[in-house]
This record gives sequence, C-alpha cells and structure tokens, in this order.
Amino acid sequence: MLRTKTYLFVSVAAALLATSLSACASKSSKAQAGAQPGGATDVVCIYKTGGPPARNVGKPLSGASTVAAYTATLNTSQGTVTLKLNAAKAPCTVNSFVFLAGKKYFDGTTCHRLTTAGIFVLQCGDPTATGSGGPGYQFADENLKGAAYPAGTVAMANAGPGTNGSQFFLVYKDTTLGPHYTPFGTIGSGLDVIAKIAAAGSDESNGPGDGKPKLPANISHLTIATK
Repeated sequence: MLRTKTYLFVSVAAALLATSLSACASKSSKAQAGAQPGGATDVVCIYKTGGPPARNVGKPLSGASTVAAYTATLNTSQGTVTLKLNAAKAPCTVNSFVFLAGKKYFDGTTCHRLTTAGIFVLQCGDPTATGSGGPGYQFADENLKGAAYPAGTVAMANAGPGTNGSQFFLVYKDTTLGPHYTPFGTIGSGLDVIAKIAAAGSDESNGPGDGKPKLPANISHLTIATK
C-alpha cells in the first residue's frame, strides 16, 4: 500500500506514502461555509482535527465546488510542473489542496520520497520531509471506485482510510496499486522533470528502490490559477 508514516508506501513492493489529512465530502445545500474562490459551493466537506500540524495554517472552509477549474504550478529546483486538479471527482481533496497552496503551506518544502521499483512515484507535501508531517486535519477518501494510477496521475498519500492530509504523490510511470489513494488530478506538463529526478535514483534509505531522491526536488512555490 501507499502510506505515509503515516506512509503511503510501507515498502516499495507493498505501498507508498501517506500523510494525515481529513476530509469528507457529501452533497448538501449551499447554506454551509463558502467554497474557495473558483466555483459555487455544492459539496460540504468535513475536515477533522488530526495530529499536530507541520505548519499551522488552519483548516479549509467546509464548502467545496465541483465545477471549479484549477491548475497548480509547482516551481521546483529541477523545473516547473503543472497539475490539472479534478474538482468534479475529488472536490474536498481539491478544496484542501487549493487552501494549503493559498496559505503557502507547500512553499519551501522538499519532495522527500522517490520509489523506483514496482511503484513509480515522487512523494511531496510534507514540510518536515520525514513522511509524517501533515496540516493538522484529516479528511475522507474520494474518487476510489475504479481508481487507477497510470503515468501522470496525482493522488493523495495516506496512513489508511480517511487519513488524507497534505502529502501527495506524482506518478511518473504506470503503477499498479489497489484503489486506496484518492486521485485528484493529472500532470499537465513537467512529467519529464519528474522522470529526470527518478532517473537519478534514490538513496534507498527505506530499502531498495525507495528513499530520498538523489537529485534534490525542492518546491520553492506552489501556486493555483483558476479559469
């Protein structure tokens, strides 16, 4: 499985990465707290307190949009990567991600885990770079029915059901995993940047084909744009 320490992958053969986040989405009226900028509120999310925050930025508003069109831009030490976020299929996950980006939660962080055997992902989103850091809240899984993880997938790391937080992973090569990790977007550009990081390998500090990237993958800024 992909776990965080909360680890999304306990071992390369078993799984990857996870963090602590909380969110639960259910259809509801618009009488709840408003959504992040970019769309009307049509889903109500539950963000539960979960562990000490790696950076204390608070919690997102509970209202999320299923129609907002968000693009995330990761400015990294190896190049720029853009992500197309899927609010229609994972509204509470996208709502949280957009919130954290707006609070500069991801700025100045390191993608701390790279797997190159059996599972092919770069894991990011933990300000502590230990695999155990999260935003101090957790939320439910989304978009798991029929979930697959081909190259270009962006998905959440977790420590088990309903423990999503801030850690996410970028799939740079087709990967077979059980449908346990919320897919919430796709890589729009920059897959070659991640492939370059992967080609340099990891330090294998977690075992063969699993460890910190040898080529530093530092995120200076992560910004969000809305159509």
